[in-house]
Formats: sequence, C-alpha cells, structure tokens
Amino acid sequence: MKFETFVAGQWVSRYQYKSFEPVPVDHDWVWEDPMIGVLLEQANRALGELNAFSLIVPDIDLFIQMHVVKEAQTSSRIEGTQTEIDEALLPEEQVLPEKRDDWREVRNYIDAVNEAIEALATLPLSNRLLRQTHATLLQGVRGEHKQPGEFRISQNWIGGSSLQDAAFVPPHQDGVAALMSDLEKFLHNDQIAVPNLVRIAIAHYQFETIHPFLDGNGRIGRLMIPLYLVNCGALSKPALYLSDFFERNRASYYDALMRVRVGNDMIHWVRFFLKGVAETASKGRDVFGQILHLRTEAEQQILSLGKRAPTARQGLNLLYRNPVVSAGDLATGLAISTPTANALIKDFERLGILRESTGRQKGRVFVFDRYLRLFVS
Repeated sequence: MKFETFVAGQWVSRYQYKSFEPVPVDHDWVWEDPMIGVLLEQANRALGELNAFSLIVPDIDLFIQMHVVKEAQTSSRIEGTQTEIDEALLPEEQVLPEKRDDWREVRNYIDAVNEAIEALATLPLSNRLLRQTHATLLQGVRGEHKQPGEFRISQNWIGGSSLQDAAFVPPHQDGVAALMSDLEKFLHNDQIAVPNLVRIAIAHYQFETIHPFLDGNGRIGRLMIPLYLVNCGALSKPALYLSDFFERNRASYYDALMRVRVGNDMIHWVRFFLKGVAETASKGRDVFGQILHLRTEAEQQILSLGKRAPTARQGLNLLYRNPVVSAGDLATGLAISTPTANALIKDFERLGILRESTGRQKGRVFVFDRYLRLFVS
C-alpha cells in the first residue's frame, strides 16, 4: 500500500448515523514523501540514544517506575482525569476524598502498565495482552461496567452526546474482532518490510480508529506504543511514553488522526508521530542524564552520614521508585524501625534531599523535590 494513494476506509450509513469502516492494515507500506525518511532517521537516532542510556544507567528499573507514573498521570489527564503526579504517588488515605476517583484511575493505569510490561516476558504484544491490560485499567473505577477486558459488542462514538451528533463514529461492533485480528497480525508480520516506528504509527492510528473497547481506548492505544517497541527489540526497557507530547499537542494529535479518516492523509499522521518520537526520546535521554547527575550528587551527600550511609543509600533507592513517602513507607520498605526511619528522614531533610510537604505534625509526607521535578512538565 502506498501512502500517497491510500484510502482509509468508507463511511457506512446506519440508522440515523454513519460509522467509519477502516480498511485492514496488514500489508506492505511504501511512500515517496522524502520527509518521512528524514524524520524516521531522526526518530531512530533519538530512540537509539535513549535506549543506550537505559542500558548504562545502573539499576535502571528504579527510575523506569517514575516514567510509568508520569505516563499514567499524563495519559489519564488527556481523558479528563485531574490528578497531579505527586498526588498519584500518595497512598489513598492521604488523598482528598473528592479526588479519590481520579486517583484510583491513575493508580489503575500504573498497575496496568506494570502488569503489561511484566507480561511481555512471556507473551507477545497481542489482543489477549491488550484485553488483560484493559481489565486492570477499568477494575473498580468509572467505566467498570463497560465490559472490562472485552472487545465491545455495541456501537460507541467519540465526541457529542449521542450517535447523531458525534464527532466520529468508529466501525460497527460486528467488524471489531476481524479488524483487531488484522491489526495483531500486522504488528508481527515478518514478511513485510515496514520500519518499526512507521509500523507502530500506523497501528496506533488503526487502534484509535477501531476503538475496540467501550472505554479506555485512548489510554490502551497510547500504552501500546512502548509495549510494541519493547516487544520488537527497539527498546530494552519501556522508557518512551508519548502521552506528554500528545497532551501538549492535543488538538494537532486529534486532527492528525482525523485527517487520515476524512482525507486519507497517512503521510501527515506518520510525520506527526515521528516528530513526537524524536522529541520525546530526546527529552527522555536528557532526563536520564539529569538523573545520573542527581544520583552522583546525592551519593556524595550521604557519605557524610558515616555508619548510617548504607541505610541512607537503600533509602535513596526507595525514593527513586517513589519520591513521595512517609516515615512508615521508609520503615516498611527498608525493614527498619519507625524511630530509625524518622532519624533517616531527619538526615535527608538536613541534606536537602527530602522536604516535608503537609505542614502537619501527624500524617506527614516527605518529597524528594529535586527528583520529582524531573518528571513534572
């Protein structure tokens, strides 16, 4: 299939509305547009540099977790969930009651990402894995009655209050299973010569167009990107998350997807996607560099603690996973007594590593500000 002559699908009249029925994507793709080649080279170079950092940073999994939290918070914000990144790191009892529904949605996303990443060790990126991830995403939150973990068996729509005034109506439910089967085959088809980044760009467009679930499609579709890049070997660790780029360019993101559906403009979408990969990978590389600098600085600081330095070093590792903690979190995470945890917190406060954030005498929460700021847009 040639981008320049590609026809995305057709609009089919239903009762009082028209649904968009996309064509299958599991075939070879070619293009004449020279800018795609330029952008693809830039994106691959940036992705390679990001991957190199993920291979040389010691204990990289400590820091990947904060990337996951950032992705969960940002991807959920695109869907209207209002939870800040520091709130997402709090235990539920520390979250204001009126914010707990949003908090649970973000925490579910974190759990869904972590479970999906772990599942990739034994499962390929597949419809089965996407359904499992979707079930975790909607467990016990708004949308839990919308067939968690199952492809839809009714018509959905995007925008507007009904099918009649919707901004976009995805394909009829009868075609969802076949379209998703075709998409799964496309992701793993070794007989076609489609570069990984172009393949996942097309796959993300197709997934969002199919909208196979009744809820949570945007979050699952965005999560599919790093899962695919790990699954195909382009990334050793899930260190690239595009939700921040999509959120900052939200109107352009939705416009680029819609231009494919209404104008067959796959070139514009792929260009936009590759620019996002290059920008996001470059920023991710810079964040890893800042993390290494901060880690070296903090390691030097705790040397002044003498015999307490080994415990402090373990405490730092805990903070890299979650930079918002209580004394109880440190005591549990390090298997130390509460008095020892409180003493460690005082050491960290004196060194400027932790800051108390609540102003309370009870239920105090401490923040590793310098680290957390690396993940705040």
